[in-house]
Amino acid sequence: MPSPVTGLHHVSAITGPAQQNVDFYADTLGFRLVKQTVNFDDPGTYHLYYADAEARPGSVLTFFPWPAGRTERVGAGQPTATAYAVPVGAVDAWMDALAAIGHDGFDAPAERFGDRVLTVRDPSGIVVEFVEAGDVDGQWTTGGVGADRPPGAFHSATLLSGDPDATARVLADAFGYEEHRQEGDRLRLVNPAADRARFVDLDLGDAEAGRMGIGTVHHVAFRVPTDEAQAEVSKRLRALGLAPTEVRDRQYFRSVYVREPGGVLFEVATDPPGFAVDEPADALGQSLQLPPQYEPRRERIEAALGPLRLPPAGR
Repeated sequence: MPSPVTGLHHVSAITGPAQQNVDFYADTLGFRLVKQTVNFDDPGTYHLYYADAEARPGSVLTFFPWPAGRTERVGAGQPTATAYAVPVGAVDAWMDALAAIGHDGFDAPAERFGDRVLTVRDPSGIVVEFVEAGDVDGQWTTGGVGADRPPGAFHSATLLSGDPDATARVLADAFGYEEHRQEGDRLRLVNPAADRARFVDLDLGDAEAGRMGIGTVHHVAFRVPTDEAQAEVSKRLRALGLAPTEVRDRQYFRSVYVREPGGVLFEVATDPPGFAVDEPADALGQSLQLPPQYEPRRERIEAALGPLRLPPAGR
């Protein structure tokens, strides 16, 4: 029976100050801020979501700002990079535009599996890659450095596992991924059921265990279309001897979490109900949205969070 997982859903990272994050992703890169909310487990912390023009799963990059947190070590047991697909020719254009505004946190273009890749580091050190791919799906915006060649959905996420064989087994047996290609210490897996955000890369190199903090990725989430599909994935995870959590309501999707044997935290997230459940689709990200349990505390929460300045037109 094919797995009901249909690719990547979102990636969530830990960043520095919220305003710095918005300035870089919404203003400099031109990503669309689709949700201002809070960490549901810590309402004194923002949770910021960026996504494509239609706010679709498979394009969603989220951040937990820790303004008083420490920068920590990226290492084994963590995702290390999130990659977006961009049109052929975009790498040079993006690199020139970043250099023109004085952002030097990027590497010279590299080639990976025959595609050119631009690696960019945000102000907190989080790595975002742009891969020149032939299937750019779901373009984002007309602003920022990518105005002429905007990205599509995710291309891939890279995982640095403490046990790559065990991680690959979970991806295959529970999530339906298949081995695609290997190049040096990088193994690429593909989800044949995905219409976007299809790839996961396993970094097979050795590394010290990572420490969670600013500049690290907290978890990678995988898509399922329904609650029933999510329950099936949980069943498969338990059959592998793992312990997925109960279902948790995240307002915009329902989630199950599991720590796989290589140390990476995986989430299985439903596509519905989506980001327009609590504000109009054409006004996503313009104001702070709170889950019902925190609405009575809005005044105190807003005071603790502080305001955000959004770029023109709320990009």
